[in-house]
Amino acid sequence: MTETIDEIRIERAQGIGFIALNRPKALNALSTPMLHAIHRALGAWRDDASVHAVVVYSPHPRAFCAGGDIRFLYQSAKAGERAVIDEFFTDEYRLNHAIFTYPKPYIALLNGVVMGGGMGISQGAQHTGGVRVVTGSTKMAMPETRIGLFPDVGVSWFLARTPGAIGRYLAATGATIDAADALYAGLADAYMDDEARPALVDTLKEKSFASGAEVVRFIEAEARRDAGKASELERDRVLIDKHFASGNGAACLKSLESVTSGAESEWAAHTAAELRERSPLSVDVSLELVDRAKSSSMAETLRRDLGLTRATFDHGDVMEGIRARIVDKDNQPAWKVTRMEDVTREEVLRMFDSPWAERDHPLAALAD
Repeated sequence: MTETIDEIRIERAQGIGFIALNRPKALNALSTPMLHAIHRALGAWRDDASVHAVVVYSPHPRAFCAGGDIRFLYQSAKAGERAVIDEFFTDEYRLNHAIFTYPKPYIALLNGVVMGGGMGISQGAQHTGGVRVVTGSTKMAMPETRIGLFPDVGVSWFLARTPGAIGRYLAATGATIDAADALYAGLADAYMDDEARPALVDTLKEKSFASGAEVVRFIEAEARRDAGKASELERDRVLIDKHFASGNGAACLKSLESVTSGAESEWAAHTAAELRERSPLSVDVSLELVDRAKSSSMAETLRRDLGLTRATFDHGDVMEGIRARIVDKDNQPAWKVTRMEDVTREEVLRMFDSPWAERDHPLAALAD
């Protein structure tokens, strides 16, 4: 099968299903047609014995995928189209779950920008026996607290399983990490130079493979386990664990701002300043989300994410965050709670109240 829409190309070659993201002007941000096309392909290949593995990639150098179509969601919310927003996130999270539970190796080649929804369609590869390959250009993040959202698409499950407090740190700050950091944090499995990636795709389309495991072994042999440079996350790990191991955003800030001298003062001041720019409510929601994900299944995590999207659009900061960061670009968001120290536990817990009874949840059928 070959399916081509303006934003994506789906094809089969040599026992591999290929999904090429093709929306470069939007850095391959995921639209509803893209979500549907990927899900259809995975469904068609799932029980097809002639398809051994799936490869998702971008033929464009700037980005694998910058996330979901935030402008579309903003415009839908402005128009009062709640059902449209619910449908987008429901479709996206169903796809994330289908990837996480896929019975064949799912392989993600992660060059350039890999953020938000791009993490959602790639991180699950690890759970399928597949591989996540990063490159020298990889810029990975869940930057949602910058726009009043939270690390959704099930990524809190993966953040909760990173070393020490790295997951809480990344969720709260939205910090961007490179290939070396991703490998250290367990958010990537192998490294490849950017220049070698197109040739790998070409070879995969020409070489014959007898199984998905053979495809994975071939890619791992072509790649390597390190990025050829030190990880800044590893370098800063002691500080991250010290300041982000527990507590809410205010507690993390208090810890950071108590450092006024010594070797760690510059890092602490920079990190505190980053946190001060984020939505205080979103920071606390994100920290709570990662903590809950530690003892949750992926299905539970995605159901929680869907409820949080409704709450965030109804009485959170996301509309103001998108306006300030993406639409008007004045970078002056007027957060509903202006200071991290003023966020109450009640406000955070309210965000986690599901608008659906358990049996009526749009993702009730998901199971791990």
